[in-house]
Order: sequence, then structure tokens, then C-alpha cells
Amino acid sequence: MTDTLTPEPDAGAGEPRDGDKRVLTPHAPLSRIVMLVNPLSGSVGPRAAGEAEAILADYDLEAEVVVLEAGNFDQAIADAFAAKPDAIFVLAGDGTARSVASKAKPNGPMIAPLPGGTMNMLPKALYGTADWKLALRRALEEGEPQPVSGGEVEGEYFYCAAILGSPALWAPAREAMRTGKVKLAWAYGRRALKRAFTGRLRFSLDGGDKRRAEALVLISPMISKAMEDPIGLEAAAMDPSDASQAFRLAANALFSDWRHDPAVSTKPAKRIDVRARSKIPAVIDGEPMLLKSEATVRFIAKSFRALAPRPPAAEDSL
Repeated sequence: MTDTLTPEPDAGAGEPRDGDKRVLTPHAPLSRIVMLVNPLSGSVGPRAAGEAEAILADYDLEAEVVVLEAGNFDQAIADAFAAKPDAIFVLAGDGTARSVASKAKPNGPMIAPLPGGTMNMLPKALYGTADWKLALRRALEEGEPQPVSGGEVEGEYFYCAAILGSPALWAPAREAMRTGKVKLAWAYGRRALKRAFTGRLRFSLDGGDKRRAEALVLISPMISKAMEDPIGLEAAAMDPSDASQAFRLAANALFSDWRHDPAVSTKPAKRIDVRARSKIPAVIDGEPMLLKSEATVRFIAKSFRALAPRPPAAEDSL
């Protein structure tokens, strides 16, 4: 499903108010929040902190907006948790949002990761929009504590999906295509073609038989269409049998939904062991990285609590 929502034309027209203030959600305690803003990230911009303060002033709560600057990320995040707010809002890149969420744990403050990065996989899944101002209002007015499950590999947490193997190289190309950057998508695609389908993964699910695949995609229950309950990660094995299937799978990874490809099979799992002859290219919630040649991915049933509408307004962003 594509994001058809548009930014609010009027910050407060027609909305329910309590006196001169907009009404906060009745589903979560919100008296104090901290909002972390990285103006250099993605689509945030230098005016975002001031715009956030203006929006938050519409509500009866104590709110602190902290601008993240080079060199103060870790301290600012630590200070935000030390303040013991009811919720921490994050308007920054996908990596920063994941970092804050992973520090929160199930018993920490609620986290509201707003769309401020490039791919915005987690924010889109929770709020159904790439407009951070609309997502902020939805969290404040409709949000309630939502347990979010996910996975972990080599100390990196993900809450939407992890792509392991050479098709992970197609993720930047697909994102460039979706945002209309055709030349950049073509450049990414050429690079991916040069490296794609040159090394197979060996993997096992929950200690079962070892299998081979060109790539493995691990999808959280929040995103998965194959699971209704958080019983594990949806493990989707990509296994083209020849060059023509490989190119078709590459095209699907770039232009379509790879789940519909006949070379993809899925199964839920709580522990996934993966091996390769060399380091494994991966995309973890939109962030590219290299894993060791042997890696273990673990399912985490309750990673943190998000402040989001129920049910989360997940987009089909994979």
C-alpha cells in the first residue's frame, strides 16, 4: 500500500480541543515527553525543532525538544532516558530510531520513532505516513502502548525486516526508484548486478535441517502478512534455480513485491543460523551493513513499547 496521506493543511482546524489545548490520547499517560531531533537527517531540515515545539505547544504536557548535533548523540540519548519521561519521540535517521528503541527495552519509556530518515520503515509501519508532523499528532492524540517484537543479529536490532545475502544490495536501488531518482536507481542496480547471485547462504531455522538460498529475508510480525501472532520472524528464503529466475527475482526486488515470486518460500522461526563463504551483505531496517560469515538472528517477542495507534497503521513498505 502506498502512502496516500497528505500533510495537514491546518495545524488545528476541526480537531477536538480541551479549552485552548488539543486533546491528548486517553490510552496512555502523557505528562512529560522528550523529543530528539536531528536536523541533518533525511527529510528533517533545520526548521524541524522549531516546528516540533510549535506543535507540542498545542498540548497540555511538559515537552523538551533536544537538537542532536555531531558529537552529542550518545549523551543526548542518555540524558533523555535519565529524565524518565513517559515517552521519547525520535525525529532522526533510521539508525538513530533503532538505537533509541533498543535502549528502551520493554520496561522503559514508550518510543515514538517519527519518519525522519531515508527509508523510514519502522515509522511507516507504526503511523502509516512519511509525514513526521502527522505522525507526531497521531502519536499524541491516538497513541497507546504497543509492544513491538523484532530480531537481533550481532548486537543490531530490527523491528521490520532484515535482508541477508546479495539481494540486500538491491534495497538502495529500490528506494531510489520509489523516490523518483531513476539515474541513482540505475547506478545502484548496476552495482548490485555485478555482485548479485555470486554466493549462496547456508541457513537453518530453529536448529532444523541446513538449507541453501541466495538470500534470506526475516520479517517481523508487525510487518508480516503471513503471521497474525508474534510467534517468530517470517523467514523468507529466496532461491532462484537459474540465471533467468535470478534476474526476475532482482526485478521483483526492485520494482515489485518479492513475496509473490515463486522462487520465495516462507516459514516462521525464532532462531536463524546463517553461514557464507565471506561476509554477508545485509540491510537491517533499511540500514546497509556487512555481517560476519557466520551469524545468528534471534527473535525477540517484546523489544520495546511504541506509542502508536491501535492497530499500527502498517504500510506495505517491503
